[in-house]
Amino acid sequence: MKINTAAFVSSYANVEKCPPPDKPEFAFIGRSNVGKSSLINMLTNTKGLAKISATPGKTQTINHFIINSSWYLVDLPGYGYASVSKSTREGFGKMIEDYVTKRPNLACVFILIDCRLEPQKNDLSFINWVGSRGVPLCLVFTKTDKLKQNELNKNLAVFKRALLADWEELPPFILTSATERAGKEEIMEFIAQALKNVEEAADEEE
Repeated sequence: MKINTAAFVSSYANVEKCPPPDKPEFAFIGRSNVGKSSLINMLTNTKGLAKISATPGKTQTINHFIINSSWYLVDLPGYGYASVSKSTREGFGKMIEDYVTKRPNLACVFILIDCRLEPQKNDLSFINWVGSRGVPLCLVFTKTDKLKQNELNKNLAVFKRALLADWEELPPFILTSATERAGKEEIMEFIAQALKNVEEAADEEE
């Protein structure tokens, strides 16, 4: 699948104000400075679609982008940044928790992980929390161009072992580099299959 058109739709801090849930949504989230905006811009071939900032935790709203006039790409606020108040950091944030649990059209949450880091507690907690809600998820390891292959393999093995402490079967994962445009085809194929599954489920209900 290719992205032919991508356009900004809305930016809200309240889930209730988001666009009507009449199209499948694919949300992207991760700790601050994980490379989320760069990845979104790479996927959509649209420089500046998602704003890149040097300030961690800059995204503080739920941002919807309409893709190919048929589904939404959703840029969610990050979690785990230290520049916001303690009350905002409690849990994963009401905005994020409301979005994940209340959007009936949410087809998948792509959780971005910096492949250079050892397993982070808030990453593992968020992955487990989303999984416990029965929401489809996919792990996206970013910045793979920053590591040598043996270092990358070692870090991935450590992360998988950490996940297996709580998961019987590992969730799907994709390796990416916005700089080298790696992983784009894999993410688009994943989304295409998810859209197909949504359509088949809708047909069965009719």
